[in-house]
Amino acid sequence: MNLLEVKNLRTSFFTGSGEVKAVNDISFNLEPGKVLGIVGESGSGKSVTAYSILQILTHPGRIVGGSIRFKGEELVGADEKVIESIRGNKISIIFQDPMTSLNPVYTVGNQLREAIRRHTSRNREESHARAIEMLELVGINEPARRVKQYPHELSGGMRQRVMIAMALACEPDILIADEPTTALDVTIQAQILELMSDLQKKLGMAILLITHDLGVVAGMCDEVIVMYAGRVAERGTADQIFYNPCHEYTKGLIRSIPNIAKDDKERLVPIAGSPVDVLAMPTGCAFSPRCDAAMKVCLTQQPEELWINDEHLASCWVNIRDGVGEEVQA
Repeated sequence: MNLLEVKNLRTSFFTGSGEVKAVNDISFNLEPGKVLGIVGESGSGKSVTAYSILQILTHPGRIVGGSIRFKGEELVGADEKVIESIRGNKISIIFQDPMTSLNPVYTVGNQLREAIRRHTSRNREESHARAIEMLELVGINEPARRVKQYPHELSGGMRQRVMIAMALACEPDILIADEPTTALDVTIQAQILELMSDLQKKLGMAILLITHDLGVVAGMCDEVIVMYAGRVAERGTADQIFYNPCHEYTKGLIRSIPNIAKDDKERLVPIAGSPVDVLAMPTGCAFSPRCDAAMKVCLTQQPEELWINDEHLASCWVNIRDGVGEEVQA
């Protein structure tokens, strides 16, 4: 049974300039103990997907269609008490920037205890002990001293570890990691990713990893979804996505990854053009204005999702032209 089932989700922001379709008809499942990566450039709809699942969208954004089921229970349109019982308890999130996610006027221990007491029956003393236990679990030295410190007294890597401790304190079934290493240097990034991987195996939780870093995806994820302009461009196992990319956007992302095995003089191949204007979406494939392989049909019609094989789907007219794959049956 799937832990999380997202089907035909549509989330829009209604601005003075028009409707921004930030998430436009996407579907995916997350199985227990699996790591699902959602990758794409800024503005592709990755974070909005996560916020839709947790129902933490801010005005003027709202879910306008689709279904989100957690353990078979529908979350779209559910009572706020139901959402609050799941948010932070059964489904937790690590936000991008730990400095702005932690309240600067409260100690680390205070904020950890609040999360624990809100979702469990532990009293203040038990919550304090749990907070220290969680800081130790995520590799923070002298946890009994750290709980008395304020966020500004900790390094960026330690603050991110505090955020992970807070997210895991109630032993969630799903951890959503929204670009958890963006604000950290490379060495600390590796430590945080290794920590998340170890905790995932130890606790048996599922992870929804949102990132723009394909290197992170390759090292952690069982399955990968590539998003562009609010839609799913391609999905499959990590091996399928990296060794047999079948959407021109995915190919562009992979070509732009630095490779130390290449000639030092060989230039990276960036994706040409700028991200699509979500207020003036193309009629056809959203990636067509930036695609070197674009055909006439790409400019006028949205491609259907095709099965490339049993574990791999892609939405690209190039596959249809070349006779690759079979159309997904409704």
